[in-house]
Amino acid sequence: MSASEVKIALTVAGSDSGGGAGIQADLKTFAALGTHGLSAITALTAQSTTEVRAIHEVPADFVRLQLETLGDDFRIDAAKTGMLASPSVIEEVALFFEARPIPLVVDPVMVASSGARLVGTAAAQVIVERLFPRAALITPNLDEVEILLGQRPQDVDEMTAAGRELLTLGPAAVLVKGGHLSGDPTDVLVTRSATRQFTGPRIPSSNTHGTGCTYAAAITALLAHGLPLLAAVETARTFLRGAIAHAPTGVGRGAGPLHPLHQVVRFRPPPVVRGPEDH
Repeated sequence: MSASEVKIALTVAGSDSGGGAGIQADLKTFAALGTHGLSAITALTAQSTTEVRAIHEVPADFVRLQLETLGDDFRIDAAKTGMLASPSVIEEVALFFEARPIPLVVDPVMVASSGARLVGTAAAQVIVERLFPRAALITPNLDEVEILLGQRPQDVDEMTAAGRELLTLGPAAVLVKGGHLSGDPTDVLVTRSATRQFTGPRIPSSNTHGTGCTYAAAITALLAHGLPLLAAVETARTFLRGAIAHAPTGVGRGAGPLHPLHQVVRFRPPPVVRGPEDH
């Protein structure tokens, strides 16, 4: 791939100090899928695999400055949003994308893997009003569907109905993620013309921190490469399953991170040869 062919993807999201989700997961995923990643950070978290201890919001005017600086220099082929903690930040993000015809994936990050609520009710409403109508795709999990619609889907039929209801809020497509249901996980993609289910055997792993971020970032990177939405979702799901299957063990005491770079990282440190002076 020549320099002129490199695709550029932007993530607008929060920083996960534990390195498993948020900006960190997005940039690893972008790199793994052959895109140059840009980032505008909306919040800092004091976060590990077991808890979110604190959230420090980035001022809205500085989020605007990050976005304007990137937009003035880079050709952005696709973008995603993640954690957007305040209405004022969401307004700035919405204004940026309203001025640019960029394929946008909105991951309505509202609950951390540890169960901590990341976004308040007011911010969630602004996401719906200002970003959903601009989105090529939104990617809620079942916790987020419950926050958005007031009812949690209990099976695939209810996931499909929820996707259709969310479609009325303005996005071009909705991917309802069913990983929190028991049994083999099923995701449902709902557009105005069709519904598609994606099902596969559950991968036995507790290392799933950053799953939603990685999934949405993978779709974004593939849209940046020009894939149609259905192909992007299907390919991203396969990529995600590989990242879960190859997740490292022993990283933190809670739900560990995925391995988005499993297909490209082959480095192994050389064996350590100790001399007498090392003892």
